[in-house]
Amino acid sequence: MSTEITDNAERKRYEIRVDGELAGFAAYEPAEGSTVALTHTEVDPAFEGKGVGGRLARGALDDLRATGRSVIPVCPFIKSWIQRHPDYHDVVAP
Repeated sequence: MSTEITDNAERKRYEIRVDGELAGFAAYEPAEGSTVALTHTEVDPAFEGKGVGGRLARGALDDLRATGRSVIPVCPFIKSWIQRHPDYHDVVAP
């Protein structure tokens, strides 16, 4: 299973494709300064239970970290994922 995560800035969301097929997205809204609010995550039912949501969360957060942005985790899934992965606490906005 090959996955690719991209920032679709036009639609304000990170998208994950599995073997070329859109499998889910994490919507965001730019906030103050270099902060981004991750507002909603959705995974297509055909891809649920396969770790797609976790890969999407990691990919989005890795991109935000790499570009010097911080996150406001509004989405319950993203918030819960960050809580379970303490190595991502640094990317959360104070």
